[in-house]
Amino acid sequence: MNRIRKAAKEETAAFGNQESRNSDSGIPIFLVSWFPDFLIRFSCVPVFLICFSASAANPVVIGSKKFTESYVLGEIAKRLLIDAGITAEHRQGMGGTIILWQALRGGQIDAYPEYIGTIAQEILKNDRPTSLSEIRESLAKSGVGMSEPLGFNNTYALVIRRTEAQRLGVRMLSDLRKHPGLKIGLTHEFLDRQDGWQPLRERYALPQQNVVGIDHALGYSALTNGSIDIKDAYSTDAKIEQNDLVVLEDDLQFFPKYEAVFLFRLSMPPDAIAALRRLAGTLNEKRMIRLNAEAERTRNYTTAANLYFEDGAGSGNSMGESFPQKLARWTLRHLQLAGFSLLLSVIFGIPLGIIASRGGPIGHGILGFASVVQTIPSLALLALLVPLPFFGISVRTAITALFLYGLLPIVRNTASGLQDIPKSLRESAIALGLSPITRLWEIYLPMASRSILSGIKTSAVINIGTATLAALIGAGGLGEPILSGLNLNDHVTILQGAIPAALLALLVQWFFDLLDRVLIPKGLRL
Repeated sequence: MNRIRKAAKEETAAFGNQESRNSDSGIPIFLVSWFPDFLIRFSCVPVFLICFSASAANPVVIGSKKFTESYVLGEIAKRLLIDAGITAEHRQGMGGTIILWQALRGGQIDAYPEYIGTIAQEILKNDRPTSLSEIRESLAKSGVGMSEPLGFNNTYALVIRRTEAQRLGVRMLSDLRKHPGLKIGLTHEFLDRQDGWQPLRERYALPQQNVVGIDHALGYSALTNGSIDIKDAYSTDAKIEQNDLVVLEDDLQFFPKYEAVFLFRLSMPPDAIAALRRLAGTLNEKRMIRLNAEAERTRNYTTAANLYFEDGAGSGNSMGESFPQKLARWTLRHLQLAGFSLLLSVIFGIPLGIIASRGGPIGHGILGFASVVQTIPSLALLALLVPLPFFGISVRTAITALFLYGLLPIVRNTASGLQDIPKSLRESAIALGLSPITRLWEIYLPMASRSILSGIKTSAVINIGTATLAALIGAGGLGEPILSGLNLNDHVTILQGAIPAALLALLVQWFFDLLDRVLIPKGLRL
């Protein structure tokens, strides 16, 4: 037995610090102790972030769609609630109608601005004219209330460059029948709506076949530079006048009225509901266009919301968050999303990697599953998770998606690290009479530590970058300014999210490089 212990010592000497050996077991103390200590300390980081976030009071959460007017109305509602002494939060640009509606019903948000025509056609699926009382009665069955109209009608419209309209002699939607070659760019939501492109084309017998899906804000850039000839718009868009566009007359009266309202959960605090109701009748089309123009001129939705109050419709002197405050909020949420999802990937990925290292059908199946998940486009994965029970439009959906994306590097590197352990070392450990669990925990995992840590580092960097997409479902993070910048076509706002995200990824990589130097024995480093 002494000769076996001596052989084990000689075999492991190349991998550890000679001064950190235990004379009884022959196994480096460093190798025995570092791995469980690392996991415990590593888990404290996301847990601290989550506890820190949970310590704040639960605010009233306002959602908004991904276009300027919805952002501005969301900021107005937030400001109104704060002035009433109610803690409020605005989750900007969460997506389209169905996403916001699901988030409202599921309790992920408490209120958001909507339009009566959209409620009737898209949410309640009513083809006939519906009164406000009928709409309220139907919404109440889902636990949702509706404010009185805010005072303006923001209808859908198709717009065209003025010079092109004059050249072609186009004034009404019916005139488009004479020009089948026109290229049309429409928002993805409008392409699929019951009051969108397909029914509109059928009503007017439009012949155009060159139709592409495009983001609302980017569509204006495409229209002005001639990439498309016509796009869908909202009648209160400030860009219509700014870009010298013509709204084509809806001569067959296809579009219903889209009077703006706020939808809210009936379980919301009564004082918050009362505050939102005070918005009724305070905005007309001209004033809303002015607020939209201010938002796009200043690249700041809070500034536009403040203009609403300066005009005498509200009170208080709130100036909104400063950029450092917003950056801190975005970054903290980003770290929460990436940190907690990474912790889950480590907790599940290492055991799965251990099983996969044994090969066989189960091992190949685990690696195959992790590889397939990695190939699913991130937007598609979010879309697949949202309709499932428990998930919906929530932070847990974003964390689950990030967790699944983070599995492959950890599983693969854990399996590879264990498979690469020299056969002679395995035989020495068996000869010592160590149990399989002891061999795994005290020898094999520490020997594979460099490969495992490398996988965790790769997963962490992937999570930091992919977490920007969480803003698409209202989970926040550094994706918020990126989406906002895309809506405003403002590169500076985009960079406010993109640069911090890139710096975070570099810091995470540097942190794991430091861990590699501190935790990995010299004999295991390259």
